[in-house]
Amino acid sequence: MARAIERIERDIAALKEAIRAIATELQTAYASYLNILGLAVRKQLILASYHLCTQGYPENFLHLSLNQRQQLQQAIRKLGQLASEELLTCIKSEEDEEDEEDEEDEGDEGVTPVILGTSTPEPLTADTSNPIELAKWQQNLEEVTQEILKKLSHDANLLLQKAGILPKKLPEPILAAAAAAASEASAEVMPGPPNLLNLVIEIENEQQSEDSGLTQIMAINLRLGEIEFADVTLSSERRQIRSILVQLNKLGREYQKKHRERAIAEAEAAWRASWFED
Repeated sequence: MARAIERIERDIAALKEAIRAIATELQTAYASYLNILGLAVRKQLILASYHLCTQGYPENFLHLSLNQRQQLQQAIRKLGQLASEELLTCIKSEEDEEDEEDEEDEGDEGVTPVILGTSTPEPLTADTSNPIELAKWQQNLEEVTQEILKKLSHDANLLLQKAGILPKKLPEPILAAAAAAASEASAEVMPGPPNLLNLVIEIENEQQSEDSGLTQIMAINLRLGEIEFADVTLSSERRQIRSILVQLNKLGREYQKKHRERAIAEAEAAWRASWFED
């Protein structure tokens, strides 16, 4: 029985070493992925803003002066840059404090980017041989990435509203929960360019309940799936991550199986050691 436990211990040690290698590979893959994602997000934010200004609300954009248009475009680029930097900090163990005080005085008619301020993922612990902790880290990283895109979309919409592109009367809850509004029964999703929410929302008339008004809303809604679809390199990086996760899941099942075997073997040994005949 002691030899069986020793053999299981050797198997577990080998699995831990393999999982550590997978952890390193996964971190490297995510570092590359997030770097490319940052560039893709900046590109798609600009493209979505272009469609919104030229096709969604062209009249509002034409009402801006040349200086106002340039300031808006600069602010959108800055917002995309901040999001790109924040995505990169997700994979770093240390948090680099960026100087966010720059360009805070654009003038009375200017628009300034909103600092994203999303939460950072939990750092990967030194024990990278634990597949459960590694899976939690990966899931948390994905959640923070989605949060950054959601916050970026929200801040970009506020930026466009402040500049006079999006209607001033557009309620804040619509901007805050634009993506959720797509699933509402009173909202119909319209086809359109990627990373834009194009909705027709039914608003009841308070004075005449039988009548209702239809309001079309177009807003930025950056979606990870659409961003990956539009970038071949990013899609390739995502496939690489999925391949690594398949390996991790396989090793994780073996890891749990061996721990179960060890617990059973140790329990059997403990039973025999304490058993005595009456």
